[in-house]
Amino acid sequence: MIKSPTEAGRVVVKVGTSTLAHPTGLLNIQRTERLVKVLSDLKNAGKEIIIVTSGAIGVGMGKAGLKQRPSDTPRKQACAAIGQCELMYCYDKYFSEYNHAVAQVLLTRDVVDSPVRKQNVINTFQSLLQFGVIPIINENDTVAVEEIEFGDNDTLSAIVAGLTGADLLVILSDIDGVYDQNPRTHPEARLIPRIPAITDEVRALAGDKGSGLGTGGMITKFSAAQIALENGIPVVIMNGSAPERLYDLFDGRQVGTYIG
Repeated sequence: MIKSPTEAGRVVVKVGTSTLAHPTGLLNIQRTERLVKVLSDLKNAGKEIIIVTSGAIGVGMGKAGLKQRPSDTPRKQACAAIGQCELMYCYDKYFSEYNHAVAQVLLTRDVVDSPVRKQNVINTFQSLLQFGVIPIINENDTVAVEEIEFGDNDTLSAIVAGLTGADLLVILSDIDGVYDQNPRTHPEARLIPRIPAITDEVRALAGDKGSGLGTGGMITKFSAAQIALENGIPVVIMNGSAPERLYDLFDGRQVGTYIG
C-alpha cells in the first residue's frame, strides 16, 4: 500500500452526482469542464486516470424535466438511458479538447461475479490503459435490477480499483471529508485528516444519505473504503466542488480524509 497520494501512479477517481450536476439535475458544465481539465493535466503529468462516474439518472432527470428522482424502476432506467448519452458526450467532447480519448464501460454485478467475464473486464481495462485511453465506468443502470446491481457507485469504484490494480481511489463528494460530527448541523465539527482503518467507531460517524440526486452517503463511502483496503488500496474522500484541489492532493498537501 502506498504511503501518500504523491506515490500513486494509477488512480481511480469516483465522481459523484453532486459534483457533476446542479440541484436541478442538469449538468454543471463549468465544474465538469474544470474537472476534465485537471484530470487531463494529471494524465499529461504521467498518471493513469480511471473514472467511475455517477450522474446518469440525475442528468437524465434534468433532460426529462423531472424534479424528483423516480421511485419506480422503469422510469429510473429510462432516465439512466437518457443521461448516460449526455454524460459520455460531454466527457468525450471535453477530454478530446486536451487530446485524450475515452472509452465507456458499463458494468453489472453479475459480470464481476463470473470468473470468466471478470477476467474479460480486467483484460479490457488493461488494453485500454495500454492504449492510453481513459476508461469511464458506470453501472449499467438501464438494465440493472436488484439482483445484479452494485447499489451505489462508491462500491463500484472500489471494485474497479481492485480490478485495475489501482494505487489509489479518490472519491469526490459534496463534503470535504470525514468529520467527527455532522458539519451540516454542528458548525464546530472537525475534519479528520487520516483514518487508519474502517472500524465500528468510524462507521458510527456516517451521517444521513447524501444529495437527493445521488444514491450514496458517507456509509457507502466507508463500505467502499473497506473493499479497497482489503485489496491494499488506500482511499481519499474529498470535495469535488473544487477539482483543482486534486493538484494539492498529488503535491502532498492535506486534502480531504486519507483512509489507509
